[in-house]
Amino acid sequence: MPRVAAIDCGTNSIRLLVADVNPTTGELVELDRRMQIVRLGQGVDSTGRLAQDALDRTFAACREYADIIEKHGAQRTRFVATSASRDAENRDDFVHGVREILGVDPEVITGDEEAELSFTGATKELTGRTDLHRPYLVVDIGGGSTEFVVGDDHVRAARSVDVGCVRMTERHLVRDGAVTDPPEPAQIAAIRADIEAALDLAEQTVPLREARTLVGLAGSVTTVAAIALGLEEYDPAAIHHARVPFARVKEIAGRLVQSTHAERAAIGAMHPGRVDVIAAGTLVLLATMERTGAEDVVVSEHDILDGIAWKTAEGLG
Repeated sequence: MPRVAAIDCGTNSIRLLVADVNPTTGELVELDRRMQIVRLGQGVDSTGRLAQDALDRTFAACREYADIIEKHGAQRTRFVATSASRDAENRDDFVHGVREILGVDPEVITGDEEAELSFTGATKELTGRTDLHRPYLVVDIGGGSTEFVVGDDHVRAARSVDVGCVRMTERHLVRDGAVTDPPEPAQIAAIRADIEAALDLAEQTVPLREARTLVGLAGSVTTVAAIALGLEEYDPAAIHHARVPFARVKEIAGRLVQSTHAERAAIGAMHPGRVDVIAAGTLVLLATMERTGAEDVVVSEHDILDGIAWKTAEGLG
């Protein structure tokens, strides 16, 4: 099987997957999967530029990943960059730095391309599941944007909208350089208004309400699942394909928007880098479930990163 390395660099995190992949049989053997919170999108919404300290954190993670890729002997590496680097004025600094460290250019993909990769990664394993019905709605809640994709075996419609956990936090919850702790009702209402407007926009091209199974991706959703499962520490195996009822998501969202930084940080499965942005991310999930009438969300640990690996392996076939 082809051995590939996939890197997904988003607004909040940078992740690596090294895997042996057989596109013909649908087999993916994971060799190494890891994530670092680097906050590449820090301040982009207000300045339009990537901050130097954010670039430094990202390049440090790239150096670590380069060593891992070399150790495993991947045949091909693909680096996909999403919302923050797509919007930034100084994205050339980012591109040159990645090329120097990893020897590949980051592909600054469009929102529609991001959605297609997310759908592939999230649904490839669901083929043959009799308890899950098509079409699927895949919702990928990132730091800067959220992707909505409806499809069966293939994508039927997709839309990327500019609501993500970091963007909403920075736009509505930050005052005098610090996150309001806990958020005020007016701030939460402003986030909800932005999310509803984004859902209206997405629904112009994506039939959100036609979906019969909601599949949720990325850190905000997996963290909600970890809380719902009562995990003392983050456990990807327990979280992957867990089903979280709407009532539980609503309960967790209510708890998070009323909590302090210390209370959120004390949640055992909470990654330190998500403490300040988890409330906004959970509100995106809750609003999506309200809009679609989903009774539960199927949580996937496999997402755009796996989609990148699949597509890279296909290119080697």
